[in-house]
Amino acid sequence: MTPFSNKVIVVTGGSDGIGKALVEAFLKLDAKVATCGRNHDKLYQLQQQNAGKSLLVHTADVSKEQECENFIKMVVDAFGTIDILINNAGISMRSMFADVELDTLRKVMDINFWGTVYCTKFSLPYIIKNKGTIVGVSSIAGYRGLPGRSGYSASKFAVNGWLEAIRTELLDTGVNVMWVCPGFTSSNIRNAALNKDGKAQGESPLDEGSLMTSEECANHIIKSIIKRKRTLVLTFTGKRTVFMNKFFPTLADKLVHKFFFKNGVLVK
Repeated sequence: MTPFSNKVIVVTGGSDGIGKALVEAFLKLDAKVATCGRNHDKLYQLQQQNAGKSLLVHTADVSKEQECENFIKMVVDAFGTIDILINNAGISMRSMFADVELDTLRKVMDINFWGTVYCTKFSLPYIIKNKGTIVGVSSIAGYRGLPGRSGYSASKFAVNGWLEAIRTELLDTGVNVMWVCPGFTSSNIRNAALNKDGKAQGESPLDEGSLMTSEECANHIIKSIIKRKRTLVLTFTGKRTVFMNKFFPTLADKLVHKFFFKNGVLVK
């Protein structure tokens, strides 16, 4: 037996990165897991790799309200309830605001913020009944606006504020609401990040091999769910950034600028 044995856990965006690592970790902990994503082939491969386990996969775009409702209904039809919802699905961007198409910002907000809202809304009655947990996989960009990622930062600030609001609303229900800020973690999010035209940039500006792995990040999230924590900020750089931005914001402006720019050009 584990703390998650026979618990029904929903992880959005489970075909890659942190989401996939969470799905596989929870299955090893004897949970019943449901996940969604936009890539049918990757979800099918995930299902094949975990044949014989309690895994439900469904192709869905979380930026679409009806698709979120259909997904959650499918989970309840299959497993009867929901104990834990991890809003992990998300997309990043990399473009200066002066150059970016406004539709790119809308797309990022629709996936990162509204996808979290939709899935939480439709899952909420079951989570309240079970005194369960709602998790938002946010970002350091939700504490500190990052250059070249204005839409991403806006969406993650929105996620953090919204989760804090509903956490307060739900204090007397026994539901725990937690937001997780992984910092730079090795995943596909930078390759899939949108450029100024709203297309995937197809490359990462960072050395992915030097970053925290998705599996390590998933383990931290799982331990924090068990402890029913409020927030989780990961990596030394992430914690330092949050601290500096809170107490020394003007200095943080300069340090962040130095990190992301070289000779006035965005390099990361």
